[in-house]
Amino acid sequence: MNHRSTLLAAGLLGATGVAFGAFGAHALRAGLLERGTTLAWETAARYQLLHAAALLGAAAWLRLAGGEAQRRVGWAARCWCVGSVLFSGSLYGLAAGGPRWLGPVTPCGGVALLAGWLCLGAAACVQEKSPEPGIRG
Repeated sequence: MNHRSTLLAAGLLGATGVAFGAFGAHALRAGLLERGTTLAWETAARYQLLHAAALLGAAAWLRLAGGEAQRRVGWAARCWCVGSVLFSGSLYGLAAGGPRWLGPVTPCGGVALLAGWLCLGAAACVQEKSPEPGIRG
């Protein structure tokens, strides 16, 4: 992933995270309370928004990084995108009364989110010293 596609993903995840959060707090509030799934919905929105913000940082790093660090940050961004869709998406579905087969999807998404953070840490291990501020190579 390059910095532009990562910014696009951050924007999409951020916008849909806000929309789903508001939808759960207002339009679906009664149904979520009745099913006792409000916390699951809120967790989905929180994780989605957190990873949208993380993608913003990844986009900035992608713009400046090169070589192996750039490759690893790109994988972090991919993992966060897939993980957000699987983790948050399955929680939204389950909270709204969706099919039970969504249950095993949630931990798969969680593993992808964790893998993204590990990729980010791995990128830090190979990142070469950054140029002086304001100097791009």
